[in-house]
Amino acid sequence: MNVPPFPQPTALSRRDFSRLVLAAGLAILASPSLSAAARRAEQTVSLSIGTYGMKDLSTVEALRLIKETGYDGVQIATWPGWPTDPAKLSAEDRRTLRKQIEDSGLALPSLLESIPLKPNADGKAKNLERLKRAVAFGNDLAPSQPPFLDTILGRKKADWETVKHDMVDELRTWVPVLEDGKTTLTFKPHAGDAVQSAERALWLIQAVGSPRIRVVYDYSHFYVEGYPLEESLRQLFAYSPLIVVKDSQGTSEKHDYLLPGDGKTDYLAYFRLLRDLRYSGFVNVEVSGHIHRKPGYQPVPTVKLCYERMAPLMKQAGLVRPSSA
Repeated sequence: MNVPPFPQPTALSRRDFSRLVLAAGLAILASPSLSAAARRAEQTVSLSIGTYGMKDLSTVEALRLIKETGYDGVQIATWPGWPTDPAKLSAEDRRTLRKQIEDSGLALPSLLESIPLKPNADGKAKNLERLKRAVAFGNDLAPSQPPFLDTILGRKKADWETVKHDMVDELRTWVPVLEDGKTTLTFKPHAGDAVQSAERALWLIQAVGSPRIRVVYDYSHFYVEGYPLEESLRQLFAYSPLIVVKDSQGTSEKHDYLLPGDGKTDYLAYFRLLRDLRYSGFVNVEVSGHIHRKPGYQPVPTVKLCYERMAPLMKQAGLVRPSSA
C-alpha cells in the first residue's frame, strides 16, 4: 500500500490531527473510478491466526488445524524454540515449509518476530542479523509477496523522550535490509513500551521516513493504556496494513492478555468500523503467551473457539471474506 509522506507537525488539536490521518487513509483506499464490484473485491478481509499459540504442534498439524477450522491465513512464529525458528531451518527445511503452506491453501500475511530495539552497539548488531534472517526467511516462504514482519520495539514508556531518536537511528539501519527483501516491518505499539500510543507511533513513522516501516494495530495494548478503540484506529489506520485481535484487562503497569471475546472489546462495532473505513487485509488472531503458557492450555479447542467467536461477527458486520467475495 502506497501512502503519502506524513505531514510535518503543526499546532493541531488532537481531534484535527486524527481527522487529517483518517483523510489520508481514505484518500488511499477509496477511488470514485472503481466499480461497486471492484470495490467489493478490493475490500476483502481475511481471518488468520498465528502459530505462536501452537508451539507444541508440528507445522503440518498446525496448518491442518488452521485450514480445517476455516481460517484464510496463518502467521508463522519465528521465535527461538518454535518449530519454525529460521535459525534452525536448513534450505531444504524452508522449501518443505513453503510447500506445506502452499499445499494448505492458506495465505501467509505475516511472520511473528520479536526484535526489541537496543541501546548498545552489540545489541544493535545482533538485531540487524536477526532482521536479515527473518527477511530472508519470509522471502524463502513467499518470494512473490513476502509477508509483513510483525515485531515489538521495546524500550520503556517513561524513557520515550530520551530514547526516541536512538530508536529512529536503529530503525533507519533496518530500512536497506527491508528494501532489499521487499518486506514491510509492522511494529506493534505495545502497552508499557516506549511506543504505546498512536501519537508516538506516528511520530516514529514520520521520523524514520520510510514506507517499509508501518504499524500492526492491536487494540489490546491501547485498551490497557486507556485509549478508545475508534480514536486510536482512526489515527493509525492509514499506516496499519495488518490488524491483530486479542483482549486485555488491567492497566499499563499491570495487565493480562486474553483471548478475543474474553474482554470488553465490542468486536461487532470494531468490525463495522473496519468496514466503514474500507479496510482490506488480514485480521489476525493472537493467542498471547499469557494464555498459551498456562498449565493445561490446549491449542486445538482454542483455535476453534477463536474462529467461532470472530468469523460470525465479521460476517454480521458486513466484512467480506475472500471465499465469499
